[in-house]
Amino acid sequence: MENARDLAEHGARSERKRRDSFGMFDGYDSCSEDSSSSSSSEESDEEVPALPANLPIIKTNGQVYTYPDGKAGMATCEMCGMVGVRDAFYSKTKRFCSVSCSRSYSSNSKKASILARLQGKPPTKKAKVLQKQPLMAKLAAYAQYQANQQSQVKKADVPVEGFDWGRYIGSGEMSGAPVSCFKHVPMGTSWGDITEGVRVEVANTDSSLPMKVYWIASIIKLAGFKALLRYEGFDGDTAHDFWRNLCVPDIHPVGWCASMSKPLVPPEAIQHKVTNWKAFLVKRLTGAKTLPPDFTSKVQESMQFPFKKLMRVEVVDKTHLCRTRVALVEQVIGGRLRLVYEESEDGSDDFWCHMFSPLIHFIGWSRSIGHRFKRSDVSKRLEGQTDAPGQLFVKVKDVDQSGEWFKEGMKLEAIDPLNLSAICVATVRKVLADGYLMIGIDGSEAADGSDWFCYHSTSPSIFPAGFCEINSIELTPPRVSRSPSAPGYTKLPFKWFDYLRETGSVAAPVKLFNKEVPNHGFRIGMKLEAVDLMEPRLVCVATVTRIVHRLLRIHFDGWEDEYDQWVDCESPDLYPVGWCQLTGYQLQPPAAQASRERPPSVTKQKKKSQQYKGQKKSKACYGHTPDGE
Repeated sequence: MENARDLAEHGARSERKRRDSFGMFDGYDSCSEDSSSSSSSEESDEEVPALPANLPIIKTNGQVYTYPDGKAGMATCEMCGMVGVRDAFYSKTKRFCSVSCSRSYSSNSKKASILARLQGKPPTKKAKVLQKQPLMAKLAAYAQYQANQQSQVKKADVPVEGFDWGRYIGSGEMSGAPVSCFKHVPMGTSWGDITEGVRVEVANTDSSLPMKVYWIASIIKLAGFKALLRYEGFDGDTAHDFWRNLCVPDIHPVGWCASMSKPLVPPEAIQHKVTNWKAFLVKRLTGAKTLPPDFTSKVQESMQFPFKKLMRVEVVDKTHLCRTRVALVEQVIGGRLRLVYEESEDGSDDFWCHMFSPLIHFIGWSRSIGHRFKRSDVSKRLEGQTDAPGQLFVKVKDVDQSGEWFKEGMKLEAIDPLNLSAICVATVRKVLADGYLMIGIDGSEAADGSDWFCYHSTSPSIFPAGFCEINSIELTPPRVSRSPSAPGYTKLPFKWFDYLRETGSVAAPVKLFNKEVPNHGFRIGMKLEAVDLMEPRLVCVATVTRIVHRLLRIHFDGWEDEYDQWVDCESPDLYPVGWCQLTGYQLQPPAAQASRERPPSVTKQKKKSQQYKGQKKSKACYGHTPDGE
C-alpha cells in the first residue's frame, strides 16, 4: 500500500510538473497543493507548527516548499545528517530528508549511521548522493548563508572600470546599428526577427533567494548586440530597465527554464501586484515572439574562426604600401587577426586586420597577379607553421579585362589609405592581373612609387571622376609634389575638365566602376564600434555621420571631424555595439571619457605617414604609446 501510494503521489506530481510549461515557482500564485506524505516507519505524532503568512512559498520538482526564516525553518535528517529546509523534508514530522532515509532508519545500519553523524564523521554514501541534488544542496546552504549575513559584512567586489554602452546610449533617441548590417560578425547572417517586443528569460537580479532565479523580460530597445530589457510586470515603469548583451550565455528563449528545471520567480518589487503569476505569464506570452530555440548554439558556432595561430599569409607592408610581405597569425579575436611579420625577431612588428580584409591574401597571391613582394630572409620555419588555405580568403568578383579596361595614366577619385578622411584625385599607375590596380595619389607620390597602393577594380574605395562633385563631397586636389620634376597642380578651385586638359590625360570610364549599392540598413546617427584604420589595433566608439550610396562617413566620438574616415558599408572593420564585449576585444571609449589625460607634449599628427598606421590620434589617453616609424 505504501508503494502504491508513493507511486500515485509521484504520478500526480509529475503531471503537475508537466502542466507548468514555464518552469515557474507556483507558490506565488497558488499554495493549495499538498506535497506532504506519511511513512509507516514513523510513529511520532509530532505536529508541524503553522507557517508564517509572510513566508514565501515556492515549488520545484512537483513539491511545495517554503524558504526558511532563520533556524526555525531548518531541519536535520536523523538518518544521513543532511541539513535542509524543514518544509522540504519527508512526512509530517520532518525527521528525514527522503523516503529512503525514513525506511533505512530501522535497518541494520541505523545505529552506525547515527553514531557516525554524532562523531562528526562524513555522511553516508547515500547522503552524498542526496547532496548532489542542485536545489537541495543550495537550500541546505541557506542556514550557513543566514549566519554569515548576521556575523560579518560581505566584502563587495571592486568593479572593473569600462565603457558602458547602455549608459551612453540610454533610452532616448540615440540608436545603434542593427546586427544585420554586419554580415561578417557572429550572428550577422542569423539575426533574423530579433526586434523590440521579443521576450527572453534572464537572471532575476531583484531577488533575495539563495539560488539563481530567472524571470521573463521584454526587449524595449535594441542597439547592436545590446538590448534594453524590462521585466514582465513593470509595464510602463522604466526604473528597473537594464541593458544586456543578447549573445552572452545567460540570455535564453522563453521555455528554457522549464526545459532545464530552472526557477522562474518574479522580481520582489512587483510580487504584490499579481496574485496568479502563471496566469499572468500565459496571457502576456500568448502570441509573443522569443529567441529561436537554437539561438545559443548558433552564437557559439558563429564564434568559431578558421584562421589559426602560425598560419602564414601575405599582407600589405605597412612601411611600403606598394608591396606585400609574409606574416604569421599570432592571435585571433572575434575574426580579427594580429599578424606578425615573418622577419620580426621579437614579435613587435605586427599588423592588425580582419580575416575578411582585402589587405591579406594566400601565399603566392602577389606572384600570381604581378604585385610587388618583399621576400623574407627567414630560411627556417617555426614548428607548426602552415600556409593558410586559399579558401579562407575573400574571393573578389571576376572581371573581364579583354575589352575596354583600365589603362595606366587614367584618372579617377580614390580614398587615400594614408588619410582616410580624404577622397583624392588619383591615377592608375599599373594594371595587374585578376582586376587589380595600383593607384597613386596625384601630387604626393614618392619618386620610386613606394606609396602606390593596390585596389581591386570592384573596390568601393575608388570612384569615377566627378563623383565627389555630384555627391557634394569635398575632393582633395593634387598636392604639391615631392618630386622637382612634377611640381603638382596649384590651380584652384579644382575643375576636372581643366585638369584633364592640362595634364593631357583621360578619366577612367564610369562603366568600369562598381555601382552596386546594397540595402545596408545604416542610418545617420547610428552608433557602432569601428576600427581606427590609422591605428588598426584599436576599435573605438563611433557614429555614422553621413551616407553616400554605400559609402559611410565614420566619426570617432570625442575626436575632431578631421579624423573621420570614409568606409564602405560592408567593411569588415565595422562592428555592432557590444561586439567587443562579446569577443573579448578591448573597446576604446570616446576621447573625453578616457581614463588619463594626454601629456601636453603629445599632439595629434595631421601629417601623412608612410606607414599604414599613422599617428592619427594620440593614444596616450588610452594607455597606448604610438608605434615608431
